[in-house]
Amino acid sequence: MALGDETNPASYIHMVQHLIERCMTFGMSMEECMEALSKRADVQPIVTSTVWKELEKENKEFFHNYKQWVSEKRSAGSS
Repeated sequence: MALGDETNPASYIHMVQHLIERCMTFGMSMEECMEALSKRADVQPIVTSTVWKELEKENKEFFHNYKQWVSEKRSAGSS
């Protein structure tokens, strides 16, 4: 059964949130996360994007810091 076949929408959204959190541990952007979940977990990119944006709304300070961390990490990696 594909991950998108779950019948309970709340548990599906919770699963997508968990997968997004896993992507974030690798410093992925929303776009990278959308691509990864589409390829590896059969999650439609619009679902990933929607859940990500809702998380961002609820956790503005965290996402601000996360984006800074990713930017610093990438600029340090390209030096």
